[in-house]
Amino acid sequence: MYILIFITIILVIGGGYLYLSRDIWLIQPYINSISYIYEGNNIISYNEETGIYTIVKNNDDFKILQLTDIHLGGGVISYDKDLKALEASYKLIQYTKPDLIVVTGDLTYPVGLSSFSFNNLTPVSRFAAFMRNTGVPWIFTYGNHDTECLAIGNEKDLNQLFKSLSWKTSRSLLYPYIQPEINGEPIWGRNNQLIEIRNKDYTLNQVLFLIDSNDYVGKGFSKYDYIHDDQVDWYKNEILRLNHMEGKPVSSLVFFHIPLQQYKTAYDLFINGSDEVKYFFGFNGEKSQNKICCSKYPSKLFDVAKELNSTKGFFCGHDHYNNMSLEYQGIRLTYGMSIDYLVEPGIARDTKQRGATLIISYKNSTIDIKQVPLISIKEKKSK
Repeated sequence: MYILIFITIILVIGGGYLYLSRDIWLIQPYINSISYIYEGNNIISYNEETGIYTIVKNNDDFKILQLTDIHLGGGVISYDKDLKALEASYKLIQYTKPDLIVVTGDLTYPVGLSSFSFNNLTPVSRFAAFMRNTGVPWIFTYGNHDTECLAIGNEKDLNQLFKSLSWKTSRSLLYPYIQPEINGEPIWGRNNQLIEIRNKDYTLNQVLFLIDSNDYVGKGFSKYDYIHDDQVDWYKNEILRLNHMEGKPVSSLVFFHIPLQQYKTAYDLFINGSDEVKYFFGFNGEKSQNKICCSKYPSKLFDVAKELNSTKGFFCGHDHYNNMSLEYQGIRLTYGMSIDYLVEPGIARDTKQRGATLIISYKNSTIDIKQVPLISIKEKKSK
């Protein structure tokens, strides 16, 4: 009798999970309804041998919009919050009209706690459709949640999905079809990528690096991973190669998901009133004791970037309530404003942390970084 009851409970739970994790289309009507936004006339090409995309910009200024921690649940229960996340993203894109969008990880949340879904494939497909309809080209680096151990799609599944949605078929997503290697061996990470931004005369304006900060050390929900040495070696090799090709030091920006330890170092110096850091904007409002949820394992990326003197700024996500921008030892360390309506308890009601980050690269390769709070758009529209 007890065995029968136990089996019945398992079947009910399993059946419910399968039902709620199915490929749903509830947000598709909204995606179908959005208007085209893209105003750029830039030329985009892809090198099959190197996996590098090149964007030749038509105007002197090139606008990059960083969106992070969108956290689409992809389940029936998360429908309302998924819709809000897409509506917020659309307002930010419509307001800024960028040339390129960078999604710095945690596009999905296949953990099941908030959405009762472990489906990380459907949200990616839906977001890709959303981006195609805006017309704005976009690039993506993984977060720790995008390929959770419980998710329906593993790293290989998601990689294949992103390739199927990429430039050759969509003219929207700039996801590479091959990954970087050193001495014939793939470097660590799910997606490491380089994008060249060039002026109309084909001089190199900006190099964008997407570097995978990976997810966890070990299996399951363990300690946060970090950017590994071979990834940093690849970054260094590419900077040196481009310096040689261009005949001068190149300017670069680096995007990843999990903050480096230097974010914590810089923040600690800031709150202690040190003149070793320069404050630009934002606040760190994470409720955890440490404020900065970085890996306990050090990456050599920051020190190598200092040595090369190419990278003007690092941009990350991960900590949903953090959006501060500080300069430390000559490098801007910027948290992107997050979108999340789903993951953090009560975050759907909070507003000050929600938005995007706009990076403008000028003709001479100097940059300007601005916050775009979602509430500021609403206030301007209400006047």
